[in-house]
Order: sequence, then C-alpha cells, then structure tokens
Amino acid sequence: MSISEHKHMPEPVRRIEVFTGAGRRRSWSGEEKAAIIAESYGAGETVCAVARRHALTPQQLFAWRRLARRSGSVLPTMFVPAVVETLQPVPRAPTPPRRTRRRSKADGIELEIAGVEVRVGADAKPRAIEAVIRALKAHS
Repeated sequence: MSISEHKHMPEPVRRIEVFTGAGRRRSWSGEEKAAIIAESYGAGETVCAVARRHALTPQQLFAWRRLARRSGSVLPTMFVPAVVETLQPVPRAPTPPRRTRRRSKADGIELEIAGVEVRVGADAKPRAIEAVIRALKAHS
C-alpha cells in the first residue's frame, strides 16, 4: 500500500457533538446580562473565568461591558470622595547643635571614649592603642 492510498482511508470518529433544542441563539435578559457584567467586575474575578462559567466567549462579555459603559446603566462610579484637611504643623523641640569634629588628614582612626577623643595614627602599635583605651576606661 502506498502513502497516497493510506491518506484516503477514513479515520474512526473520535468525538460527536449533539445539539438539542431549537438550534438558535441564546437570548439573555437585561437583568441576566447586568448580573454577569457585575460579576465580571468582582474582586479577584477575571473576564475569562466569568465567561467560562456562563458558557460565553470573553469577547462577548467584553462587548457587553463596553455597551453597558456607553449606556451608563451598569455600575455606579467606583470613586470615593476625598476630603483633604490641612493640619497645623506640630512645633518640634529644638535640637541641640551638633558638635563639629575636626577631621584629621592623616590616615588612621578616631575614637571617642567617655567624652575623650583619641586619634590613632596608621603607624601606631596595637599594644599602645590597647593601653590608652584601658587607661581611659579606668578613669571613666
């Protein structure tokens, strides 16, 4: 058997749809449409999910929503009036001026221990720094 002959062989039927009823378009009342449109605007809802639940296409539901907006018959405005009040500024307690510190141009570190400023140069020995810090702590 050649490929061309195989191509014309009938396939078994996999799916059959049976339509019952008058076979015409569904008609939705104005109240039904309004309820479906309102449902599509609900919190956490998507147009596709609502359309699927009611056996509609999303395009049909979007068209209904557009027509409802034009006629102004569906949902009231979802804005809340805002009231703006001007408050009197609360007087703040004056902050004490900051103490300005002199910055050393030499490389090293600056320490403040118990109100005493200590500048340690980059070439200072660790044991000397430790001794100065212990002495300051002992006097405080």
